[in-house]
Amino acid sequence: MNDNGMMMVRIYLHEKGSHWDEVIHYLHDDARVSGVTVYRGISGFGESGEYHSASLLDLSLDLPVVIEFFDEKLKLQGVIDDLGKIVKPGHMVYWTVGSNTN
Repeated sequence: MNDNGMMMVRIYLHEKGSHWDEVIHYLHDDARVSGVTVYRGISGFGESGEYHSASLLDLSLDLPVVIEFFDEKLKLQGVIDDLGKIVKPGHMVYWTVGSNTN
């Protein structure tokens, strides 16, 4: 696997009161990153220890949300700095990714 100068970023939030829509709009409209996927969890808990879960009988609006995106490392350095002003510390992780060229 070779380093191709790409980076993957993952942000852990929850639906209610966590600015996840602001993050998505920033990534699409301002940062214009290469690709974004949002995952909605069915259960989880965070630093508060409060357990959030959905069942077949209800529709919770405070479930875990994971936003994942990638782009060139040099571009994402500024994006990560900007997102650090929106996302709580410790809720964003990132790493360098490689490519498998066949």
